[in-house]
Amino acid sequence: MVGFLLRRLPFWVREPLLIIVGSVFGVRLMYLAVREHSWAGAGIGAVFLAVAAMSGYSVNRALRARRTARPEASGGGAAVDASAEVTTAVDPAVHAGAVPPRRPEPEEKEHHAWRQAFAAVGLFGVLAAVLWWAPDMTSDNNARQPASCSDGKREELPKAYKAEPRPVTGEELCEALNRSDLAELLGTPGETATTASGSNNTALLTDGKVAEPEAEVAFDTYTVNVSATYNKLSTEQYVKLMKYGNERDVKPVTVLGRPAVFSSDHTMKFEISLGGDGGSGGPVEEGPLARTLSVALEREDRGGYYDITVWSSTGALPDDSALLDIAEKVLPAIHGRAA
Repeated sequence: MVGFLLRRLPFWVREPLLIIVGSVFGVRLMYLAVREHSWAGAGIGAVFLAVAAMSGYSVNRALRARRTARPEASGGGAAVDASAEVTTAVDPAVHAGAVPPRRPEPEEKEHHAWRQAFAAVGLFGVLAAVLWWAPDMTSDNNARQPASCSDGKREELPKAYKAEPRPVTGEELCEALNRSDLAELLGTPGETATTASGSNNTALLTDGKVAEPEAEVAFDTYTVNVSATYNKLSTEQYVKLMKYGNERDVKPVTVLGRPAVFSSDHTMKFEISLGGDGGSGGPVEEGPLARTLSVALEREDRGGYYDITVWSSTGALPDDSALLDIAEKVLPAIHGRAA
């Protein structure tokens, strides 16, 4: 169908059209092929460029033929004029206008052909520009947007969050953690957060009297969790408890002038079956290793701490310097008792 329509078009419309479309699509496909390392795209782009080159050659030949024929047409016109003069001398009726002589009009036809050519180039130039920019505009509109902490729902805070001094909420933790440069701090610049959430939990076995909020931001490579524990346990006491637990690579440090400690432990992995067996699941298994930086709420270390934990599904972990950078950026942005 397309070939039939192209054959029906005049030469001075069809060939400029093929030049414009072939060159624009060819260059665009070659550019995308180089960027995405696609040999198939490069081959298709080369075909479009070859069609444009052949059409350009045809137009060039036609223009040369017109330039060559123009002097001959001028000589032929002089001969016609001479014959017209002779005829006028012999037959006065011709001079009176009864039988007007027919003269060729090459200039008018040539101008008409050029107008067709320019109109075709202008129209399809606009279409080619739209097709050139359309992939970029589409990719920008379809680009994955960063995850937002707010889901529009407002839940009533537990009583533990109404104490004085007021504990930080999960939403505030999420807003502080979900930074635009968090992926860069993790050593994975260019990644976009896939999920971001915060929750207003309370500590176990406290009858809901101790706030324990947390927030989590996930990327394709790493997941970061920040939680706050409001208790009377100092960092020094916490380190002593770690020595009796399963934490690994315990390393005391100082962050923002506060006592802090690094530790490692495995996450937990479990599966829930939604089949016909009543929704039972398998046993809890040991998950990938996670790295945690615990920082005291206050410089005086009178109790309570923030936990910044990073892990990945593959078990890979960033350097400890990444956790230090996150703590130095995130903790000062947290509102509440330790602001």
